[in-house]
Amino acid sequence: MTTTTTRDRHGRPLVAVTGIGIVTSLGWGVEANWAALTAGRSGIRRITRFPTDHLKTTIAGLVHLPDEAPGGECIPSPVRVERMAVAVIAEALQNARIGDTGRFPGPLFVGMPPVEMEWPQRFALARGANDGAPGYRGLVAAVEGRQDIYETVLFGGVAEHLAARFGTRGAPISLTTACATGASAIQLGVEAIQRGEAEAAIALGADGSVQPEALIRFSLLSALSMRNEEPEKAARPFDRTRDGFVMAEGAAALVLESLESARARGAPVLGLVLGCGERADSFHRTRSNPDGKAIIGAIRNALADAGLAPGDIDYVNAHGTGTPENDKMEHLGMRAVFGDRPPPISSNKSMIGHTLSAAGAVEAAFSLLTIRDQLLPPTINHREPDPAIPLDVVPNEARRARVRHVLSNSFGFGGQNVCLVLGEPPG
Repeated sequence: MTTTTTRDRHGRPLVAVTGIGIVTSLGWGVEANWAALTAGRSGIRRITRFPTDHLKTTIAGLVHLPDEAPGGECIPSPVRVERMAVAVIAEALQNARIGDTGRFPGPLFVGMPPVEMEWPQRFALARGANDGAPGYRGLVAAVEGRQDIYETVLFGGVAEHLAARFGTRGAPISLTTACATGASAIQLGVEAIQRGEAEAAIALGADGSVQPEALIRFSLLSALSMRNEEPEKAARPFDRTRDGFVMAEGAAALVLESLESARARGAPVLGLVLGCGERADSFHRTRSNPDGKAIIGAIRNALADAGLAPGDIDYVNAHGTGTPENDKMEHLGMRAVFGDRPPPISSNKSMIGHTLSAAGAVEAAFSLLTIRDQLLPPTINHREPDPAIPLDVVPNEARRARVRHVLSNSFGFGGQNVCLVLGEPPG
């Protein structure tokens, strides 16, 4: 994209990305992740953090914290989320060369998992119930007056802690929109800048939900792959033999900034967020409406917001979970929007697994790196093409390509769909 203007076709400020931070099962940091992803390496391994006896799925894309020992003390998901979030925000700020004094000139939008108390913490509360009161009354008694429960177990303090640490402005926003959460956080940041409410924002998606209860819940939905004997080959988006997604952890942060502000301070511009589109169908708690209208609508809304035609998209970063239904519905959306000649599409989840609340942010970050290096990451484990999904999925090996615009898809449970259009930096 070559432009001297700092406004889009709607008269809104163009939104630049000036910093990125990433952590996934492939490693810590942008360059480590990108090198592994484009080499087609998998971060999916056998679970060693907790016993997996009697679990149907015993593999995941785990992020091991620096001070964490396999089989050691169970770290609650909110603590895990906060530690990953601190790392990716710090990396993004360093790359953006902004907020070095602990005072960031804009708001914070944090995409996280839903409020949840995990089994180990529930049992600990039950054991510590006052006066041995049974059942629910005992749990209530144990929780009363426990600020630490709110802050470290119920996700309530994560955004506040991050805001205080990095000096963001205003009240931080915590949100969850299922698997679209990370993309929703980016959308909120973009819209705040477009409305003129902020010159910059931090948008974050993070998830550390790999624990027994979550695995059981997703297994009961028949959503998880059970290829435990070959973890690296389990995630097979768009393949005929796909049997479900692989749960994973990770985080990504983007520093969003008006292009005018970025240019004024001489900041590096990694790319532009040109369009955001969302559409919900409210059809089912887990399934998409078979007519695909919400998925199709989210893609079309993103393109319209960006002022682009379908033919302007050079590559699609797929939601691509590897479940039989999701991949089929994504193909339906692709065909409806792009017709008989859709652009190449590939799934990062074949390598990192499904990072759930983090996925939209992680995949937006990878989309920007795709533009930066003009290199399409592959969909690995693609051995048996599904004749019902005739797409160019960049099978097994990365590919050089001319990439000006990327569509990044995020389709969540409950019909919560968000699509982002990312563009190359202005020349």
